[in-house]
Amino acid sequence: MNEMVHELYIEAGKIAAKVRKEAENRIKVDVPLLEIAEYVENRIRELGGNIAFPCNISLNEVASHYTPEDNIQHFRKGDIVKIDVGVHVEGFIADTAATVEVGERNRAKLIKACEEALENAIYSIRENVQTKAIGKVIEETIKKSGFNPVTDLTGHNLERYKLHAGVTIPNYSSFFSQKIKKDMVLAIEPFATSGRGNIKYGNPHIYAVRRGSKTKVTEKLRERFGDLPFARRWIPEIRNDDLKGLREYAELIEAGGEIVVQAEHTVIVNERGCEVITI
Repeated sequence: MNEMVHELYIEAGKIAAKVRKEAENRIKVDVPLLEIAEYVENRIRELGGNIAFPCNISLNEVASHYTPEDNIQHFRKGDIVKIDVGVHVEGFIADTAATVEVGERNRAKLIKACEEALENAIYSIRENVQTKAIGKVIEETIKKSGFNPVTDLTGHNLERYKLHAGVTIPNYSSFFSQKIKKDMVLAIEPFATSGRGNIKYGNPHIYAVRRGSKTKVTEKLRERFGDLPFARRWIPEIRNDDLKGLREYAELIEAGGEIVVQAEHTVIVNERGCEVITI
């Protein structure tokens, strides 16, 4: 990886980490979800970054892909909040997430298990390691604490303007595996649950332009967002019928309705192991 690209990733990571931490501290009882989402997105721009995807604020059994559309929903005491932040600088993306329990500590053990899984996974990453070996570390760490990984969700590698660039990092020791290479940029994101760890789909609130789509609407959206995801609330001028031609990111929900937690960092694979850029 050349020095300029490395520095752009580092800058994106610094912004993402700072904004995630600030957002975590702002999550309180009765605060609107939209207030936090807009804070995150505006703060990214203030710090000189660009939004890689809408701020995800997924509650309780919703693992990911929820972003608020209005001020109706507020945080409640006991909510388990996954805050997921994506920043890019000239297309080079940093992706990071954390879990906050609002006003209580009933799920502290579950959150800690997920954070430890992330830490252990990062420690296991090096050139030529197999992705299933990383998944095995995540699975064993979570199960050791009496919980289950969400096996239907994975980490992923990042490339310029691409959030999911082809390599997946499983959260268990899967049969399918790929080899990690030097200079890969990886988003490692364990999800842990008290349930079985399977996923069902909810409603979409996030969209992207399908590759190859060339309608008037999609061309305008591509000019604004490229291939990156955007929120429904960002495009109030678009009719609901026009959304049908877009790629949908449906809410990802634990199939049994059980609580899900998440932890995530972005790393760059190097000769010594990997460099974490979102701490």
